[in-house]
Amino acid sequence: MAQHPWVPDQGDGTYLNPIVHADYSDPDVIRVGSDFYMTASSFGHVPGLPILHSRDLVNWRLINHAVPRMPLAGYDAPQHGGGVWAPSLRYHAGKYWIYYGDPDVGILMTTADDPAGEWAPLHLVKPGKGLIDVCPLWDEDGRAYLIHAYAHSRSGIKHKLNVCEMSADGRSVLGEGRIVYDGTDKHPTLEGPKFYKRDGYYYIFAPAGGVATGWQTVFRSDSVWGPYEDRIALHQGETEVNGPHQGGWVELASGESWFVHFQDKGPYGRVVHLQPMSWDEDGWPVMGERRSGEAIGEPVLRWRKPNVGEACAVEVPATSDEFDAPQLGLQWQWQANPDMRWFDLSTRPGFIRLHVVPRTGENGGLYMAPNLLMQKFPAPAFAAECLVDAMGLKDGDSGGLIVFGYRYSCLAVRIGTANAVKADDAGVSNSPLTLYLASGDKTGEAESWSLPLAGTEIVRLRVEVSADASYVYSYSLDDGASYAEVPAKAFQASEGHWVGAKLGLFASGSGGGQLEADWFRVSARVGGQK
Repeated sequence: MAQHPWVPDQGDGTYLNPIVHADYSDPDVIRVGSDFYMTASSFGHVPGLPILHSRDLVNWRLINHAVPRMPLAGYDAPQHGGGVWAPSLRYHAGKYWIYYGDPDVGILMTTADDPAGEWAPLHLVKPGKGLIDVCPLWDEDGRAYLIHAYAHSRSGIKHKLNVCEMSADGRSVLGEGRIVYDGTDKHPTLEGPKFYKRDGYYYIFAPAGGVATGWQTVFRSDSVWGPYEDRIALHQGETEVNGPHQGGWVELASGESWFVHFQDKGPYGRVVHLQPMSWDEDGWPVMGERRSGEAIGEPVLRWRKPNVGEACAVEVPATSDEFDAPQLGLQWQWQANPDMRWFDLSTRPGFIRLHVVPRTGENGGLYMAPNLLMQKFPAPAFAAECLVDAMGLKDGDSGGLIVFGYRYSCLAVRIGTANAVKADDAGVSNSPLTLYLASGDKTGEAESWSLPLAGTEIVRLRVEVSADASYVYSYSLDDGASYAEVPAKAFQASEGHWVGAKLGLFASGSGGGQLEADWFRVSARVGGQK
């Protein structure tokens, strides 16, 4: 664990924020007995709706995805910025429930008896464009409600929260509902509501002010339909934690309250923070830490761990993969619904074989490639390395290591007779393999460096990311005894559409061959965690 690039548990009874330094956007959290579960937005990446588990709110492990593949139309191709927006996770009537809004489809729901097991097929609760950021509430009288926000880009509506009555089985809404709060004047860009009831009051926890610069608002009423009072409970203040909002409240068996939320860190995505929370004498939540004389809390950087009554093992979401298991590690996602013909973990045990998929689109780049196998950036600074065997590539194929966002780059091996190394008088064998560096975006791709490979098809590829999200590539042709840095200016990692930068492997081209990888390892860099 010491080699992992970000470990929030400090081993002395305290933790460091973020508790997950990875792009688990719009988190929601619940407690069931001694177990905590969290889900997050996955947008167009597949599998979607991640399920994470913890025993103490600090040490998290990725255990499942509720949507192994998208059953909706269009997901055989990348849906940048579409898909799963801001889910809510609840436990009700002995089942686990997730609701989310797809801005182009409507409000969808799935349930499970075991969050680590199989989830039911997605069910459309309410169709409609622009219905997002959904949360259910089952009341003590047996009635149920659903709150949601609006995506202005699809609906033309902004700053407003709508409540609908919902059938008790959670599968349909009973009417269009009504707007319970209009934040146009006081809380613009009001979104991401979470619905709770406590001591006879209905509470809506909802962020406002925008992802990068906003705050966390709490609304309260003695009626589900309002009118709602409002207070700002958490803001950036004098900290470096911008836009601290959108998340979930959870109460411990010990009686403690905690608030999980995200911070937008650009190329790193929306990383997950944990704030201490209490209730004042008037029944309003107090989040984070208040400076002297201040009424609004600010995010904490380091704090004592939650009192869960037990010592918990240090855990972090998985990153490295030796490809020894019969299935991919849960950290991996594709750009679209995967075709099982894209990869193979059994033909060569201990390796993943990526079958070459033809590039799509007129520009020849990888921005719209569905078969990119990628995972989230796991820390501010880290190194990722893979060993690839290019022996199976055919003329016109390429594959290797990629860092992806609106702008992407790759260090990869390609094969083509035009790139052959000419034999000289010393008898150097002819080789069509070339190591190359390329970068691109949605408009296309350009190569900036190449190196002919003579006598080897085995290459180690490495990327090292610094704390400013800049990164450099290097490679080894001698089994890791030495590395040579690619002679190029450092790249700057770029976020994608509502997501952080990702990294991983690809194989593409026209030859129909395959690239094999023995392992993919993520490790810490010196100075990577403060």
